[in-house]
Amino acid sequence: MSYKIGMVSLGCSKNQVDAEMMLSSLSLSGYEITPNESEADVIIVNTCGFIEEAKREAIENIIEAANYKKEGNLKALIVTGCLAERYRDQIMSEIPEIDAVVGIGKNSDIAKIVSDSLGGSKQCAFDDKVKLDINADRILSTPSYMAYLKIAEGCDNCCTYCAIPAIRGRYRSRTIESIVAEAKKLSDRGVKELVLIAQDPTRYGEDLYGKSELVTLLTELCKIEGLHWIRTLYTYPERITDELLDVVASNDKLVKYFDIPLQHCDAKILKHMNRQGNRAELTTLINKIRTKIPDVTIRTTFLTGFPGETEQEFEELCEFVKEIRFDRVGCFAYSAEEGTPAAEFPNQVEDQIKYDRAENIMNEQSIISAQKNEEKIGTTIEVLVEGYDDYIKCYFGRSAADAPEVDGKVFFMSPVPLVIGDFVMVQINDTLEYDLLGEIVEE
Repeated sequence: MSYKIGMVSLGCSKNQVDAEMMLSSLSLSGYEITPNESEADVIIVNTCGFIEEAKREAIENIIEAANYKKEGNLKALIVTGCLAERYRDQIMSEIPEIDAVVGIGKNSDIAKIVSDSLGGSKQCAFDDKVKLDINADRILSTPSYMAYLKIAEGCDNCCTYCAIPAIRGRYRSRTIESIVAEAKKLSDRGVKELVLIAQDPTRYGEDLYGKSELVTLLTELCKIEGLHWIRTLYTYPERITDELLDVVASNDKLVKYFDIPLQHCDAKILKHMNRQGNRAELTTLINKIRTKIPDVTIRTTFLTGFPGETEQEFEELCEFVKEIRFDRVGCFAYSAEEGTPAAEFPNQVEDQIKYDRAENIMNEQSIISAQKNEEKIGTTIEVLVEGYDDYIKCYFGRSAADAPEVDGKVFFMSPVPLVIGDFVMVQINDTLEYDLLGEIVEE
């Protein structure tokens, strides 16, 4: 009998890659993959456990999946990913419908764990985090024209608010050869946009080669003929070198897009976060990037309400956002994560103040984003065609300035049918707050 497996993958793209590897292992073992949870014999919930909101979403999805034991074909419910790794001793006792809790070091054994669960075995399967295979084959869950490529696992940055090093372990890079080989394979399968991901790509190679080799890796990837866009998420400010800026500026395949997770601009707050820099240094860095790469798009994220953040320090952050005028901003209220140093810091900020501050930053950024979009009216930009919206009767896609899932879209009219995954030129003639509107430029 062929059992059907359903996968629910939550959280970041790095977690998504783990799910794709597990799906490949299951498929090779004879299981059928189904997108329909109601017909699945086994549901795997690949969880995120990074912040409180993500934990709530994971638990809701686990409980929702458990209902299929009553209403569907479900015979086994398996929980994997960061929540499983972080709360291994609690999950099964609190949700008895779960049949297996699997740590990331056991992802490679997922086929056997599924088989044992179908046989009636309840288990908690864990191993050393370094046993997570980051070179395994995958079944892509992204559209055919783009793929994420994980270049490293874990993190050594140890920011005081972050649980990732405890969940995922020390930073460990793949070899340049293995990454390039996979990128070539993806290109041969029709992937045109490659998105390099890691907790800190700018640290890539330090553990293997004794120094960052991100520039070397990017140079090698640019030699792959079929790739059109190569995007890197994220770039930490203290590791953005002149060499990195020069290679991005000089190579057409490297999109002019930097996602720099700054988190704050105040020196005291950054120090308490175990991060480097201050407002003046960060301003100098942003100005340098914009000088070397005039058409660059810069995205960042901020945390508001970090322990000890005063009204004055928050106001400095607001002024920084207004002064720099980032192209993209995400802002999140600080979440006190158990087991992290910051959760024990004095002067914790009230929840409502944290949320209000985050909302204030996003309100300010919405004005900046609308203004920046208006500046694009009349320009012509390259757009990756992602689909057709039947409701508003137009195509949509992304420009190089828009990363998948987190940024805006370009909606545009075309007098001729287009192929999903192709690149077209679009003239912008109107805007929304975060999206652009236009029409295709016929050759």
